[in-house]
Amino acid sequence: MPKFVIERIVPGIADWSEAQLRDASLKSLSALADLGPGIQWIHSFVTDDKMYCVYYAPDESLVLAHARLTGLPVDWDRVRERERRVGEAE
Repeated sequence: MPKFVIERIVPGIADWSEAQLRDASLKSLSALADLGPGIQWIHSFVTDDKMYCVYYAPDESLVLAHARLTGLPVDWDRVRERERRVGEAE
């Protein structure tokens, strides 16, 4: 299944408390449950004003549906199918 990396611009996210990050994660997990087994969250990374999220999904439509359900920002042009890791054999 394709793997997608999503860049979300979330000003100030690096300053969110553990409780705020946990609440966002729980909302995300609820949305994933609503969308069914076609999409799977792998992990996320938080930087200063951005969050990078990695998902398995058959195509970008489920990734965007997840964003709508959670209210987390995502720009269409920031949804990328991962091609390969650095150092990974082709």
